[in-house]
Amino acid sequence: MVSTAVVVGAGLAGLASARVLADHAERVVVIDADEPVDPHRARRGVPQSAHPHTLLVAGQQVLEELFPGLVDELLAAGASRFDTGAEMHFYRGSLWPRVPTGVQILTLTRPLLEAAVRGRVAALPNVAFRHGVAVRGLTGTPDAVDGVRLDSGGETVPAGLVVDCTGRGTRSDRWLRDLGCRAPEVDEVKIDVAYATCVLRRLPGDLPTGRAVYVLPAAPVQKRVGLAVPVEGERWQILLAGNHGEHPPRDVAGFHDFARSLPHPGIADLLARAEPLSDIEGFRFPSARWRRFDRMKDVPAGFVAVGDTVASFNPVYGQGMTAALLQARTPGTTLARHRGASPAMVRDQHRAAAKLVSVPWRFATGVDFVYPETVGVRPPGQNLVTRLSNAVQRAALTDITVRRTFARVQHLITPSSALVSPSLLARVLVAARRR
Repeated sequence: MVSTAVVVGAGLAGLASARVLADHAERVVVIDADEPVDPHRARRGVPQSAHPHTLLVAGQQVLEELFPGLVDELLAAGASRFDTGAEMHFYRGSLWPRVPTGVQILTLTRPLLEAAVRGRVAALPNVAFRHGVAVRGLTGTPDAVDGVRLDSGGETVPAGLVVDCTGRGTRSDRWLRDLGCRAPEVDEVKIDVAYATCVLRRLPGDLPTGRAVYVLPAAPVQKRVGLAVPVEGERWQILLAGNHGEHPPRDVAGFHDFARSLPHPGIADLLARAEPLSDIEGFRFPSARWRRFDRMKDVPAGFVAVGDTVASFNPVYGQGMTAALLQARTPGTTLARHRGASPAMVRDQHRAAAKLVSVPWRFATGVDFVYPETVGVRPPGQNLVTRLSNAVQRAALTDITVRRTFARVQHLITPSSALVSPSLLARVLVAARRR
């Protein structure tokens, strides 16, 4: 138990961390530079807020654990949940057969999700919010962080634990150096992804045989991505993306032309017949980053990082929010184990976060490194992992057991070791012989 925990950043990682810490701290203070979230508008502090967001099954499970009944609340507000195997048109090299996997994804806008979670967190008696103020730095010594210093008149907020949830644009490297500490090393993979999103009115019959469309490129020949998902308010969010120079235009004619260039017509057909409700919003994501707090030998007590502050993935794979929620759950466990925010607790937390990050990182970078233009830190054994993943995906086209296992691993509810079990590898080999 700590007296006061300060969470910097009121995005999804920060809100979930505050909920967890409310059980392990007498008082939790959430500090964010933005004003309170409007459930109908994108937030300045979340630059990807206007673009499609999905929650994998593991992320939904964490939400339900922390906020019982929240998923039903989101569904009642208009979010959609559907089986990705049976109800999504999925194209990668070919159109995958539509089969039930038992794995259901949740699609909704980021403002709706944040508003619902924030409402639950704000109702906790020992949680307080400080909106519209930024953190300038940490207070303490190289051995122990004991609070934060705010931009507003040099005010300080004492804390037994500070959790940085400010995302990939974090300033905590500078905060640590100013305190006399080393900043973590960074594994970076330069992928040069850009994407653009528009919102359309959703009517019955828009997509007669499914709930969503997802078109991924067959690397390294193709580089263009398309996604159409249902969100609240009877709307579609349409995202077009590409890497290494294949970037979607933000003018209407160019956007439609890009959609027509995809190897599956579903998204172009939606754009042609549905009513547009928004301008086209763009975003650029130059590189995936993993800040290796887990490799730091000397760490100050009282400071940890969670969410995109630790790792930000290629966003077209939809892993970010789920990875952040899984990380946010761990500080409670490590605090209880060590009975405080000691250096041992901090190391334990960083290692736990790294273990959670490693699987989605390998999945994302495994595809990214198929492109010869991609440069960066390649995980050990990545070529072997990529070959295995490709073989499993080919087998998934004809073997329902392989398909379901692969879907569960993608949704982070089954360990990735399931893909190398003798029984599954045998099925992959049989499928290869049949081809």
